[in-house]
Amino acid sequence: MKLQFLGAARQVTGSQYYVEADGARLLVDCGMYQERAYLARNWDPSPIRLRDVHAMMLTHAHVDHCGLAPKLVRDGFRGPIFTTSASAELVELVLRDSAEIQAEDAEFKEKRHRKEGRRDTQPVKPLYTLKDVERMLPLLEAVPYDRPVRVNGHVQAVFHDAGHILGSAMIELRGEDHGAPRRIIFTGDLGQWDRPIVRNPTVFTEADYVVMESTYGDRTHEDHGTAEAQLQQVISETVAGGGKVIIPIFAIERAQELIYYLSRLLEAKQIPEVPVFLDSPMAADVNEIFRRHRECFDVEAEQTVAGGQSLLKFPSLHVVRSVQESMTINGLRGPAVIMATSGMCTAGRIKHHLAHHIGNPASTILFVGYQAQGTLGRQILEGNPEVRIHGINRLVRARVRQIQASPVTPTASAC
Repeated sequence: MKLQFLGAARQVTGSQYYVEADGARLLVDCGMYQERAYLARNWDPSPIRLRDVHAMMLTHAHVDHCGLAPKLVRDGFRGPIFTTSASAELVELVLRDSAEIQAEDAEFKEKRHRKEGRRDTQPVKPLYTLKDVERMLPLLEAVPYDRPVRVNGHVQAVFHDAGHILGSAMIELRGEDHGAPRRIIFTGDLGQWDRPIVRNPTVFTEADYVVMESTYGDRTHEDHGTAEAQLQQVISETVAGGGKVIIPIFAIERAQELIYYLSRLLEAKQIPEVPVFLDSPMAADVNEIFRRHRECFDVEAEQTVAGGQSLLKFPSLHVVRSVQESMTINGLRGPAVIMATSGMCTAGRIKHHLAHHIGNPASTILFVGYQAQGTLGRQILEGNPEVRIHGINRLVRARVRQIQASPVTPTASAC
């Protein structure tokens, strides 16, 4: 058995592992690098012969775990790509969105360079295109949780619930090493216990090797209260001051959790009735995928849906799809909550909202997820007095907050 680390070593993004076992050659995950210092690695050729790889396994649909799949297929990979049913739908959505964002960002940068009269820069090109994504999608094969799938006749792979996002999995590989049975587990990103909507992570009692993500492995998690309570405090204080709450979101899971929390808070009248904008066509599409995969729900979420209630809707929620609608939000007066992608502020609509509101002392920028080193989100969170957005240096006058919390405590009430 041979294990090679191809990414996410001494850094957060770019998860990718190469495994040789029992005659099978496998890739587990193929994530994009998102830290600014490592972005160039996305263009590097793979250090392994992709045509010789028998299969790929994806733990979940976040871009730092699946984002290089179209490039690897373009560069020679031809095997099946195994993942759970919910993840297969999400991966398609994520990669289409990734290709579109890359094309939009490349076009935006080219226009800015021309406007600035810069002639010494190389043409800006996306890492891959929608055509590359279309070429990859037929390779996706959905597999159920807890049912072994055989690879190249010998190695078995079993997907176990990871409790991270909808469809997320820990992957258990079963094979032999010099005739002795071996089990190696790749955790992917592990979720916390008692998160809303999705089930808790699977618990293992034995394994020969465990390859574990350790983004938060260098710290002790203190009890800051529930995410719901912190969200209530930030929104109430900002609305009272007449400002807007700007929330960079990850379209998968973080967006749905926030909608869940906001619905509960509004129903309990613990926050003022203000317009809430979900400015992410992708997050809106993810909501629909959630509704199609109730097999991933925990008991409370399943009971809520079975009772005829909606997990992901409330009257003051406005789903924004078009660019024109997104631009209109920033012209609205009065308090509001604006959720927009991307979660680390590396691309997408959130950068436009930040450009409009980061200089307003009445507003709050609220981070709800990890901010990798070198990203715009990390620069803001670390207290930089000035950050560069769309080629312009902007003073940070808005309040900056981060939700650091255990998940909401489950109760019998539902939204």
